[in-house]
Amino acid sequence: MKRAKLLILCLLAMIALVTASGRERRRISPVQTQAAQTQSINETANDTSRINAKIRAAAGMTYVNDNGFTVYVDTITGDEWIDSTVIVHIPKMEYPLFQSLSVGVNIWDPMTRAFGQHYGLADAWVELSLHNRYRPIVEVGLGSAKYTPAGMNFTYNSPTSVYFRIGANYNFFYNSNPDYSLFAGLKYGFSPFSFSVNDVTVNSPYWDETAKFDIPSQRVTAGWFELNLGLRVKLWGPISAGWTFRYKSILHESKANYGKPWYIPGYGTRNAIGGSFSIVYTLPLDYLNKPKDKDVVNIADDIDKPAVDNIKPEK
Repeated sequence: MKRAKLLILCLLAMIALVTASGRERRRISPVQTQAAQTQSINETANDTSRINAKIRAAAGMTYVNDNGFTVYVDTITGDEWIDSTVIVHIPKMEYPLFQSLSVGVNIWDPMTRAFGQHYGLADAWVELSLHNRYRPIVEVGLGSAKYTPAGMNFTYNSPTSVYFRIGANYNFFYNSNPDYSLFAGLKYGFSPFSFSVNDVTVNSPYWDETAKFDIPSQRVTAGWFELNLGLRVKLWGPISAGWTFRYKSILHESKANYGKPWYIPGYGTRNAIGGSFSIVYTLPLDYLNKPKDKDVVNIADDIDKPAVDNIKPEK
């Protein structure tokens, strides 16, 4: 009888221990909190899509930073994130800052004048290529005109005068081969010049007489802007050819006593559409982007050089 009671007590003790052990295991089982979710995000740091999805679920607070991005804040750890899917990635520049320097000569006006055009002369320009993308440009040229319209009774004359253009072009193929480019640009042009009208003939049928006179030379200045669209292709070596189409409009023009000039050096006649054809020589500027000699370590010299300079040979 005593043995039976003792066996029953042992069974009850074993049941109590098993029950207590089960309760302890249930008490320390993991709980899904915001901190646990954040830990999961950190463990998948290379998975951007999972990070962004869990940030939205785990974050308890957001705010907008100075750059306009929504910042997610974990209220447990204090960590902050920005959704990488809304960040705009700027394309990398494939070419250095100082990419090349180009010098061009416009041969369109000399060619057309040789075939009978009565105005124009020549111009040259210098263009700096920055990252093969932005191209500031300066142009200097000479222009003149002498024209007697068919069936008219006067001769328009404008002696050789200088003109200037300054502006910039934008290359749409900035990450492509720099030997070929499609560009658009904006320029401002300016020219001080003079013009006169000579041999003006006036006939009087009533009196059967003819009178001739000249309109004296007048000094004027004019300024204009140009919208350009151009194409440049490589011919051979550093030589290339470029075509440019221009839309022009006069911005300001000094008043003349005897009417407006028919021709403006650099602008041309009062036609809004123009163009040019240039031969271009391009000089690379790679040396401006290389480190200076004093910043380059000569490995061969370091190998031959002893580790300690003050070592003296044994006597």
